[in-house]
Amino acid sequence: MRQTLSTPRVARLAAHPLFLCGFRPFYLATAAYGVLLLALWSAMLAGALPAPAVPGGAVAWHVHELLYGFAMASVAGFLLTAVPEFTGCASVGRLGLLYLSLLWLAGRVAYWLAGSLGIWPAALLNLAFVAWLAALLAPPVWRDPGRPHLSFLYALAALAAAQAGVFFGTDPMAWLYAATGVMMILMIVAMSRISMRLINGMLEEDGVVDVNYLARPPRRNLAVFSIGLFTMTEFLLPGNSVAGWLALAASAALLNLLNDWHIGRALFNRWIFMLYAVYWLMALGYGLIGLSLLADWALLSAGRHLLLAGAMSLAIFAVMVVAGRIHAGYWLDRRPWVPVAVGLIVTAALARVSASLLPGSLLMALSAGLWIMAFALFLWHLWQPLTHPRPDDADGCAEPVRTQETPANEFAC
Repeated sequence: MRQTLSTPRVARLAAHPLFLCGFRPFYLATAAYGVLLLALWSAMLAGALPAPAVPGGAVAWHVHELLYGFAMASVAGFLLTAVPEFTGCASVGRLGLLYLSLLWLAGRVAYWLAGSLGIWPAALLNLAFVAWLAALLAPPVWRDPGRPHLSFLYALAALAAAQAGVFFGTDPMAWLYAATGVMMILMIVAMSRISMRLINGMLEEDGVVDVNYLARPPRRNLAVFSIGLFTMTEFLLPGNSVAGWLALAASAALLNLLNDWHIGRALFNRWIFMLYAVYWLMALGYGLIGLSLLADWALLSAGRHLLLAGAMSLAIFAVMVVAGRIHAGYWLDRRPWVPVAVGLIVTAALARVSASLLPGSLLMALSAGLWIMAFALFLWHLWQPLTHPRPDDADGCAEPVRTQETPANEFAC
């Protein structure tokens, strides 16, 4: 009887435009949870709220939710949209998206309440989310000729293993640092696919025929290898000088990767420059970590914040602001709020670095406030594209169809 009564309600909920495509519920969740998470964290630091009683303490909760709440939601939205497009397979259905979204939400609540519920509910729900996401993506990835996108599944498996270590290991922060490295690698892999289409599309629209951007595998692979080697060494030999040298090597590999991007004035297009800035923040983050480990600087936290609050957050924003419109049937948003939000994220990351040099609650509060404002702007401007029907009445994740009225400098991304 209960099943009979609940099924129509669930079906009506799944019929909402929010579940039209995989990115919609998860990009909305990413921005909303990011704003909530940083607001709560700021209140906890100010002593206005108690910190959740989780293994590893308040800092572990903060980093875990930044990685496995905020960032993992964006990863899910990206993969559920990109993999069907890359492989030509069907997208996940509305009911599947609804249940997966609810599972993500249940994982957040269970981890917050781990002090009273115990760690097992949070562990089961969070790991089930990653496992279900991987199960949805594995068939099309495996059937795709040449299997060029297997790296996405490897990254999900590594993130799940690190999360299991957070729940059941003896040092949650060590596992969270390892997860940070995996997330940086996943960002490089994802952005190499996005950037080629983005930059070459912009060059084509600008009539540039003598330049072709190529994300060269050797440079990308060197950066991935360097980050992976540093991550593994730091996990096995925490605080060792070898990890410091490897962090500097990762920074150098990322700066070398930037050579692919030096394509003339097209680099300063707002969409392209956002992704370019991600690599700079990542390189600076690993550079600070390396120097801190070698010279005993008190900037390890600053380096990690450049990676998470800077590079990761900017990459997530850039992908969401592009795909969140293009795959909802809109063209790119050229209003000033986009570069303003990018500036807020970068300034927030730099303010957090400054807070490590000049300890004080003012810089910490400034950093959190600027970061919150950036994702609040995203919510304000992307709420309608994410929660309303497509303006072209198309279904699913299709890109908008070019018409005679389409601006000449627009392109599908």
